[in-house]
Amino acid sequence: MASSPSRVMGLFPTPILHAPGAIAPERVTRLSERLLAELDQTNAKSAELSHTRILQPGADAELVALADALAPRINEMGELLFGERLDWSIKEMWLNVLRTGGQQALHSHANSFISGVLYLTGCHPDASLVFVKGMGQPGYVFKNTHQATASNAFNSDKWIMPAVAPGDVVLFPSYLLHEVPRNPGETRISLAFNAIPERLDAWGYRVGFTA
Repeated sequence: MASSPSRVMGLFPTPILHAPGAIAPERVTRLSERLLAELDQTNAKSAELSHTRILQPGADAELVALADALAPRINEMGELLFGERLDWSIKEMWLNVLRTGGQQALHSHANSFISGVLYLTGCHPDASLVFVKGMGQPGYVFKNTHQATASNAFNSDKWIMPAVAPGDVVLFPSYLLHEVPRNPGETRISLAFNAIPERLDAWGYRVGFTA
């Protein structure tokens, strides 16, 4: 009697939401022109990476409209994370400009639950966003890693974001470690942001958040 085929299930998967073309091209152009004028901070670890100051989503009509356009995607991601359709708000955003030869060091985002990236340009495949498995998470100390092994979702330490285009949005849990390797291509421009829900309720232990 033939045996039944094996069934492999992903246990406790981590959601990464990719929304292609979430922001219209004309808004992408306006945002690029508006925010590049405010570029004023060089990254401490890479001279080819610059940022704007932290921007409040209610600072002007253009950012308010952007926050409204992103809201449905953020709400969708929040429902995946917390099992309920909550009202989410963007608490802060900032522009990143990564020129040729620059890179962004490994980091996560504090004081938020959902973080995101809006791409205002495309990016070179070698400068794609890379997510890294958290250090200190349970796992084998000794690994089977050599030229003959194949990486998959269960044994990889890193996951590379597939190709993106201007107007694409990527959302992820704020605790996820991520980085951008050295950029060998043209200037890469993105708008990063953090979001929080109106509240969280753990069987009556209720905490509210304000942006």
